[in-house]
Amino acid sequence: MSALTRRAWLKAAAASPAALALPGRAAAAPTADDLKAVVEKAVGYLKGAQKPAGDFFPKEGFAEPGLTALTVAALLRNGVPADHEVVKKGVAYLEKHVKPDGGVYQQGQANYMTCLGLMTFKELNAGGKYDKVIEAATKFVKGLQNDTDPKGLDHGGVGYDGPKRPDLSNTHFLVEALLAAGVGKDDPSIKKALVYVSRSQNLKSEFNDQPFATKTSKDDAGGFVYNPADQANPKSPKITAEGGLRSEGGMTYAGLKSFLYAGVSKDDPRVKAAVAWVKAHYSVTENPGQGQSGLYYYYHTFAKAMDALGEEPFVDAKGAKHDWRQELFDELKKKQKADGSWQNENPAFLEGVPQLATAFALLSLSYCKKK
Repeated sequence: MSALTRRAWLKAAAASPAALALPGRAAAAPTADDLKAVVEKAVGYLKGAQKPAGDFFPKEGFAEPGLTALTVAALLRNGVPADHEVVKKGVAYLEKHVKPDGGVYQQGQANYMTCLGLMTFKELNAGGKYDKVIEAATKFVKGLQNDTDPKGLDHGGVGYDGPKRPDLSNTHFLVEALLAAGVGKDDPSIKKALVYVSRSQNLKSEFNDQPFATKTSKDDAGGFVYNPADQANPKSPKITAEGGLRSEGGMTYAGLKSFLYAGVSKDDPRVKAAVAWVKAHYSVTENPGQGQSGLYYYYHTFAKAMDALGEEPFVDAKGAKHDWRQELFDELKKKQKADGSWQNENPAFLEGVPQLATAFALLSLSYCKKK
C-alpha cells in the first residue's frame, strides 16, 4: 500500500470504523468456538424453559407448534444433535400436531405454523423418516395459497389461515418452506408466490402495477411492504407522506430472500432495487423502518438474505465494508442475557416473550458461520 493510499484509507476509517478494510481482504466471521459458547448458553436456557409436553410457549394451555418448530430447527442448524434431550422432546411435540389434512398447527395460523413445521421436519429427515409428513404438509400449504384472478392484488399470496388477507410475511415463509421441501423453482406455486412478492415491492415495474408503487419516496424505493392492501386504508400508520407505503427492513430482506431462493437473477431489476435499498439502510442495531419493533424477526430474514446474496464483505451505499456475519454475531452476543436467552424490550409481535426472541436469535446465528 502506497503512502498516499494509506492516508486515504486512514481518513476513511476515521469517518467510518466499518471501513477499516484493506482491499481484497477476506470477510471476517465468528469462530466455531465463539458460536459454540453462545449457543450452549441458549441451549441451557431452553432446557429450563421447555414445558413437559415439549413446547416452549409460556402461556399455559396455548399450543403453538410454530415456536417449537422454529426452536428445534434453530438448534439443529447450530449443530445440536437430533438426540439431544431438548430436541427430542420438541420433535415429539411437533409429531403430535401433524393433522390428518397434512397441516402442522393447533389454534389457527395454519400456514405460518405448517411452513415452520415443514422446514423443521426437512432438517430431521434423515433416511426419509418424514417423507410422508413433508409431502402432506407441502400439499396442505399449497392449498392455502390465493389462486384468484392473476391480475388481482392477492393472487399468489397467502394469509395466516388461507387465501384471505395475504401478506408478505406468510408468503415468504411459504416460498422458503416449499423450496426446502423440494418443490421446483418453476413450480406454479412458486411462480404465483413471486407475483405477490413483486407486488409488495416499492418499485413500479412490469411486475408491479399497484398505485402505491407510483408514490414511492427516495427513502422507500426498492424496499418491501408487509401488506400492499394497506394502500387502501388512508388511516394506516404505514401510509407515507407521499401517499405510498413505508418500506420495512424485515420485509425487504424477506422479499429479497424469496427472489434469490427462487432463482431470480441478481441482474433482475427487482433484485437490484432491493439490494440498493439494503445498501442505503444496512443495520444490525435496528429494524429499518420499524426501529426495535420486530428486531429478532428482522435478524433472521437479514441473515438468510445476506447469506443468499453472497456479497462478502458487503459494501453499503456510503462505501463502508461490512463483515455482516461478524457484525450480526457481535450484536447478538451483546444482547444475550446472562441466562442464555434473548428478549426484545419492545413487546411487539410477541418478541417480549424470550422463548420466541431466543428462537429467532439462534436461527440467525446459524447463518453467521463462515462459508
